[in-house]
Amino acid sequence: MEPSTDSIFTKEIDPIKQVLIVLGLSIGFMIFSKLFEEIGIFENDPRTYWTLAATFILFFAIFNSLFSLTTQNMDRYWTRSMLSFVALAAISAGAAYLFSGIPMEEAGSYKWIYIVLTIGYLVFISIMGAMRNIVDFAQKEEWNSPRIRKKGKRDKKK
Repeated sequence: MEPSTDSIFTKEIDPIKQVLIVLGLSIGFMIFSKLFEEIGIFENDPRTYWTLAATFILFFAIFNSLFSLTTQNMDRYWTRSMLSFVALAAISAGAAYLFSGIPMEEAGSYKWIYIVLTIGYLVFISIMGAMRNIVDFAQKEEWNSPRIRKKGKRDKKK
């Protein structure tokens, strides 16, 4: 049986496309949450929207880092990823504010959650970049088999 090459992790996906998908999901969940609140299915805490925004930022951070392994031009990908992350964080925060009606400072510890997510994203993308550099170096390096030494040869030199 041949291995499948249709895996999503073998495809190169532009960070801007990734952020548009994640942003759409984030705002979609916020809309459904607001709709369910208005219908009376459940009562939302206003911080729910901030939680949704933070959740999708973490989702983007993890998957964007993983997709960086398949890119051909790491510098271009890294730049576009950083800009996409900043845009996602700003737009999600704006959407969370619009849906909840409370600013981030009044939503509890979400300011710190955003800071932790940003640092975590930088760590994730850096680890993936380092892994990629190590793998690229290992693939370029010419590996020779170790020399076979005869037993006792070292003893005869003494």
